[in-house]
Amino acid sequence: MAKPRRSTSQARTDDAAGSSPGDRLTRTLSETAQQIWLAGMGAFARAQAEGTKLFDALIKEGLNLEQSAQQAADRADAARESAEARFERARERAAGTWDQLERAFEERVRRALGKLGVPDRDEIAGLRRRVDALTAELRRRDAAATRKAASRRSPAPKKTAAKTAAGKGPRRTGPRSA
Repeated sequence: MAKPRRSTSQARTDDAAGSSPGDRLTRTLSETAQQIWLAGMGAFARAQAEGTKLFDALIKEGLNLEQSAQQAADRADAARESAEARFERARERAAGTWDQLERAFEERVRRALGKLGVPDRDEIAGLRRRVDALTAELRRRDAAATRKAASRRSPAPKKTAAKTAAGKGPRRTGPRSA
């Protein structure tokens, strides 16, 4: 059973009534410990009562922070997509400009080479086809001429049985060629 609580004025009168200093110290320590205990119990009760409220408030703050973070992430995504779209448009314009520049350069080079009399790719290809056709024609004519010459040749003369004296061939009368 709990003792009834004494007021501090009551404790002072008891001290004055002639208790020993050790008893007074013990009583004071006991009362202080009792007060600390009661303060802790009161804090616990308040924390229990307000803890739920505090927890709910923290949940609300967390939800607000989460929504704010989601909105910031959405804005960042929108900004990123916008930047990507602008970059893509700029890249396409630059590529188109680069293609136009390249075509203009090629056209100017082609005209300059034409003025200098340098044949272009199509002219060279045409000349190559013409050379191939002429080469084929020459081969065909050469083959025909070879066949014609072979048919005109007379058969080879037959060897005679008579040999010249001492196995010598006919005399040559002109200077020897080197």
